[in-house]
Amino acid sequence: MTQRAPLDDVAPSGAPEPIALAVVILNYRTAQLTADCLDSMAGQLEPGTQVIVVDNASGDGSAERIAQHITQRGFDGWARVLCSPVNGGFAAGNNLALRAVAARVYILLNSDTLVRAGALAELRRVLDERPDVGLVGPSFEDGDGVLLESCHDTPHPLSELVRAANTGLVAALLHRHALAPRHSELPLEPAWMPFACVGFRRELLDVVGLLDDGFFMYFEDIDYCLRVRQAGYKILYWPRARIVHLVGKSSNVTASADARKRAPRYFYEARTRFFAKHFGLSGLLLANASWLAGRLVSRTRELVQRDRRAVRAGEARDLWINALHPFRTSTYHPTAPRVDAAPKALER
Repeated sequence: MTQRAPLDDVAPSGAPEPIALAVVILNYRTAQLTADCLDSMAGQLEPGTQVIVVDNASGDGSAERIAQHITQRGFDGWARVLCSPVNGGFAAGNNLALRAVAARVYILLNSDTLVRAGALAELRRVLDERPDVGLVGPSFEDGDGVLLESCHDTPHPLSELVRAANTGLVAALLHRHALAPRHSELPLEPAWMPFACVGFRRELLDVVGLLDDGFFMYFEDIDYCLRVRQAGYKILYWPRARIVHLVGKSSNVTASADARKRAPRYFYEARTRFFAKHFGLSGLLLANASWLAGRLVSRTRELVQRDRRAVRAGEARDLWINALHPFRTSTYHPTAPRVDAAPKALER
């Protein structure tokens, strides 16, 4: 597991003076979304900012298309493409850029985001003024400007009972473990925020380390927020910074959840890793047993009331993926590359 990386592991010795701000956009076969994200930042970046687009071995020409867009739009002075030789997942792709570029402040962005005016400057200002804050995140809105849920509670094994039961009475009885995503017009200190956009100072990498690239996708943001809080830092939701998040455009897991479709294997590999890492093997088993108990409740309601299915297809089996070996490398996850191994900026 990636727990902590010393500063020498983040930026090789002899590296130039850190730049003021590095914005990292992870791309996997979302060239047009990434181009739109870059366009949304044009004209509002302060001097000393670099935008690094990490192409996670898309293999569909995305890297070349994005590089061409950068050239055609005249973004060469502040944007470039960094190619990974493998698709190591969300954490590994972001770690690639964090190792490659020394900056005083980093902001991670999904490719399916659009940056509202002043958002990046707001996040950076908060980090400059609040040394107690480890991570700062914006408010998210959809394409129509409707606020999305940006603040979340940390999952607990008993939260799985509430989630699978999907019943008000169970949620009321276990209200301490009923996860209630929310948004607000006021700053909050949530347990965790989605890494569709998040900012942090370089010093955090020295104290907490890189993202755990044992997670291929999902749960790595919850894991990192827990580690940040354990290190004594606050996590701050800052609604004055606004980001459009086109939810589900870079991954279909969210959309498939709404349709109760089966989730990809890597989702359950990540879930297993998270519960075992933070609650131990007994906590993982409790989470699975809680889910099964909750599913008994929701299945009974479905039969009696002819309700819509409450859980994903196949989940009763899938939640046991890697249960005996929770830290096994993901089947989707090749060895995460180091920056000095092969990755390089794409020649334009």
